[in-house]
Amino acid sequence: MQDIDSIKAQQEGQGFQFPGEFEITAMGNASADLATRVPAILEGIGLHVLHETVKHRNSREGNFLSVTVSFRCENREQYDLAHASLREDPDIRFTL
Repeated sequence: MQDIDSIKAQQEGQGFQFPGEFEITAMGNASADLATRVPAILEGIGLHVLHETVKHRNSREGNFLSVTVSFRCENREQYDLAHASLREDPDIRFTL
């Protein structure tokens, strides 16, 4: 398996381009107010959240909620920090 930092785009102009706008989805407990918490966590680490892009959706039985939001970041480290910071929250199960 390749290290993620060694993966290169197959064609020029494809893949992650920094700085840029990226979308992240966090999934977790529906009762945890994630629609508010996810953007707040991202802003707390210094990312510019595009609030007009925040979307959320409940699971079929209503136990879980997915929150998708776009944000701007300058480099891969900030992108990785976004995922790590969200995953640290005990009510967030995983991120995409």
